[in-house]
Amino acid sequence: MSDKQPEGAGESGEFEQPSVPDDVWERFARDTERDIRSSAPKEPSARARMVTERLRQKDAKGAQPEGWRTGPAMGVPPGRAKSRAWGREMDGRASRRRRLWAILGVPVAIAVALVAVKPSLLPGDPFGTSSDASSGAPSGGASGAALPAETAPPTAAPSSAAPDTPTLDRPFAGSPAERWADGAAAVVVPKATPVGAFTSAQVAAALKRAKTLLVAANLAPGTLRGERPENALAVLDPKQPRMLDDVNSWLRAPGKKHDPLMLFSRFDPAEVRPAGNVVKVRGRMTFKAGAHASVAIHMDYTFVYPLIQASGATQTSGASTEVARTIVRRVLDLELLDPRKYQATHGKLSITRYDQDFGNTACDVYDGFLHPQFDSAAPTGAPPTGPTTDPYDRSRDIEHSGTETCGTVSRT
Repeated sequence: MSDKQPEGAGESGEFEQPSVPDDVWERFARDTERDIRSSAPKEPSARARMVTERLRQKDAKGAQPEGWRTGPAMGVPPGRAKSRAWGREMDGRASRRRRLWAILGVPVAIAVALVAVKPSLLPGDPFGTSSDASSGAPSGGASGAALPAETAPPTAAPSSAAPDTPTLDRPFAGSPAERWADGAAAVVVPKATPVGAFTSAQVAAALKRAKTLLVAANLAPGTLRGERPENALAVLDPKQPRMLDDVNSWLRAPGKKHDPLMLFSRFDPAEVRPAGNVVKVRGRMTFKAGAHASVAIHMDYTFVYPLIQASGATQTSGASTEVARTIVRRVLDLELLDPRKYQATHGKLSITRYDQDFGNTACDVYDGFLHPQFDSAAPTGAPPTGPTTDPYDRSRDIEHSGTETCGTVSRT
């Protein structure tokens, strides 16, 4: 095999392309030839020689020719003279614009790039890109952008927020919940798909009812004041054995074995009232095919309630401004059963699991209400005997084994 490289090949053995393409060379040659012809000296015509001689004679007498800014020359139509003058002014402005761009081009390009990356730099944020403009932004905007919606089980507890004391203006200060979404908007219903014999529309209706149950049981103002949660009860299947009967007995006569707090968040209005109108919520809702040819719906949500002492409950004169927070986590499993196969009511939901975890409430008090502890008030209930837990830790399982103990919380 010959080591000789093909003609036109470089040292690397690859063909090198000419530095200037052929069409560019041809155009350059044509333009050069044209410029040479146009710039070659020409024999002046007889009329040109006559005009030159007349101007020379005027110069000798001290006269000056009319300039292009002083009006049209003799024998030239006014419109044509103005046209030439206007063209020169336009050319001059175009030249100045090009020079200005040469000076400002780089800074303007940098500014455009910065705005493209961060449009909120523009005055007034016309694109609505600030953190408060995004959906789900935390109320008050004191702690930055809201967390994105929870789409999978957390693997660890949320990091500690900067130490701060909650106030009436910022009832979630110093809490991870300050970046959580507000109220019912935090309960995001997943997109429905067909499950077994159930259509997408039937699954969507079941998911919507599941949200109604959760919101009515934990966020409705009447429920929080201890009123009967009619909207939540309306979602439950009356044909589910004992479920509605049990719930009604919990509400009628609260006690240790029949506590309405197992499904509903309730506070005694004679003891506390809400600090503002926002409850922070974080969690997720999922669904899948159930074991009984059903739609199985799983909900795992944490609610953070900011509270102040009611007027009659304080030992000092005037309204209380001390804010305490109670944290409630609920895990709820529901089923939509097929009435053609089971004793079930069309569209109603059955409860297959309900677990709860409470943070900052009195131990061993079973009157059907949550009782938050305030730093300025004497402790109520029995002393805690259980371990210390983080009520914001959504990565741990809260399924109860029947040997429940009341412990302390690491933060509220």
